[in-house]
Amino acid sequence: MSLESGCNLFQIDLKSRKAIYEQVIDNFKRLIVTGVLKQDDKVPSVRDMAKSLTVNPNTVQKAYRELENRGYIYTVLGQGSFISAPPMDGDAKEVAIIYDRIGHDVRELLFRKEPIERIIEFIKERTEVEV
Repeated sequence: MSLESGCNLFQIDLKSRKAIYEQVIDNFKRLIVTGVLKQDDKVPSVRDMAKSLTVNPNTVQKAYRELENRGYIYTVLGQGSFISAPPMDGDAKEVAIIYDRIGHDVRELLFRKEPIERIIEFIKERTEVEV
């Protein structure tokens, strides 16, 4: 699937405290990690994405630059931007941040008296992998 035909899969909340460029990043990450967007899918041009989302092109450009820095997209001069291949080895810093978020959420669930077995079952169901 490609986003070239439109950006209706994106959710931007103009009233959110989160910056719009960060929301664009989050939307791309969500679509990539859930498999909606796949390796080498073409990403809309900055201008097309900005027009579709009715935001400033500089905002989209900032998001694209950050996505490229984080390894989620790559640019081919004269052809546009595309979804990157999943990393062979995880970026240790990014992985540590994700683990910190998971740890925080698990601690909060445990504080709310959720049984650890239920948390593990939730992870198994959501990831469809054997734990």
